[in-house]
Amino acid sequence: MGTLAKIRRLFYRDGVAIKEIQRRTGLSRNTIKRWLREPEMVEPQYPPRKMVTKLDAYKETLETWLKADAHRGKRDRRTVKQMFEELVTQGYQGSYVRVAAHARRWRREQSGSTNKSAFVPLKFALGEAFQFDWSHEQIWVGGLRRHLEVAHTKLCASRAFWLTAYPSQSHEMLFDAHARAFAAFGGVPARGIYDNMKTAVDRVGRGKSRLINARFEAMTGHYLFDPEFCNTASGWEKGIVEKNVRDRRTSIFHRAAKTRWKSLEELNEWLAGECRKAWEELNHPDWPTMKVVDVLQDEQLRLMPVPRPFDGYVEVLSRVSSTGLVHLQRNKYSVPTEHAHQMVSLRLYPKHVNVVANNSVVAEHDRCFDRGMTFYDWRHYVSLIERKPGALRNGAPFETLPDPLKKLQSALLRHPGGDRVMAQVLAAVSVHGLEAVLVSAELALESGKPSGEHVLNILARLKSPEAPAPLASIGPRLSVESLANIDRYDQLRSTSLDTVQEVKP
Repeated sequence: MGTLAKIRRLFYRDGVAIKEIQRRTGLSRNTIKRWLREPEMVEPQYPPRKMVTKLDAYKETLETWLKADAHRGKRDRRTVKQMFEELVTQGYQGSYVRVAAHARRWRREQSGSTNKSAFVPLKFALGEAFQFDWSHEQIWVGGLRRHLEVAHTKLCASRAFWLTAYPSQSHEMLFDAHARAFAAFGGVPARGIYDNMKTAVDRVGRGKSRLINARFEAMTGHYLFDPEFCNTASGWEKGIVEKNVRDRRTSIFHRAAKTRWKSLEELNEWLAGECRKAWEELNHPDWPTMKVVDVLQDEQLRLMPVPRPFDGYVEVLSRVSSTGLVHLQRNKYSVPTEHAHQMVSLRLYPKHVNVVANNSVVAEHDRCFDRGMTFYDWRHYVSLIERKPGALRNGAPFETLPDPLKKLQSALLRHPGGDRVMAQVLAAVSVHGLEAVLVSAELALESGKPSGEHVLNILARLKSPEAPAPLASIGPRLSVESLANIDRYDQLRSTSLDTVQEVKP
């Protein structure tokens, strides 16, 4: 437009010839005449410029992926970086910037709207607060693709975060997540910011009024921080941890989903290492020249000291069946048969289950979150086997006997009355301990002809008290100790030789 205006001024105002205008502007005569024939000052229209890029051959594939992800949940959507990596495997040799620009343009065209909400930026002092949230992830654990709940705990000032995966969002998982996070951070902030999750809030009142869960409030009192809850459906009030959920899904969990983990403990150990690694690699958003781990060192000076972990178990009541089993979440756990038909208390922890009767723990099992499983401890049935030894041959709890006892049982059951003898051997476990009985069984098996009497004899000899060592006799002490004198021996020897010579004829 500037050149066109200059040509019109030169020709119509200054009366400059077209040849002179051609010399001054460097344009052709036909172009100048065409522009001067226009009745009005109109911006010239040019055909769109066609650019050939390395992405052209892959645009259709990229748009297909973007369209498919638009119908997926936010948790399952791929990032543009992941799409770029997949395009590279298909032969794309261009840059990531080109792929990201095309993805932004495509999404903007599909949305058809650029209106976005506005928010007030927040700032937190060191040691002031942390934010907590859950996320749902699909990960292979123990050979099965499992739906896991991941606890995200993030310090608002230093932006250090901690991730722990659990089978559910129950109270015992929530308490354990706080204990692990505070231990990793090296302290406890003054406030905790949450949404209105059911394990923390029993009822949402008007405004900021909340009826806090009693167990959750006991946990906050143990760690001495104040709980604070967001307004309903206002996740942006804890936007720091909300963004952490999105970022960790694209930076950590997309790799965890491609790995087969043997157990949940192995996954959590890997997540702990990834968290510490991210602290050292990520720059702090407010101080770009500092890493997250550097700001965390400053924040640890403002945190409250970490007390002992909160005993965050969940207690439920259950009745022991006639087979010495209690039911918990569609699984069965054994209890000593002395408590059959009685009510006992089950204390649920993230990794184990304690059975409490008469204010004492009578059984402990590793917790299982699968269904239809039964877990026995054969020692819970020993007292019953003493009265019913015939059940020892096909008793389901005794399939878990240690190998020495299994071999001994196989040898004894070949003879009449072997089940009763084996019951006597198992009864010795409660008196002498499992290790001593195992050693006695191995020694009896080595003899080639094991028997119950042989095992009990060896066990008695192993457990017999050792004879006390004889005390050294202590004689009277001399006030002056005698000294060794070799000359005295020579004198005696010479005297004895003289006497012998006189006696000789």
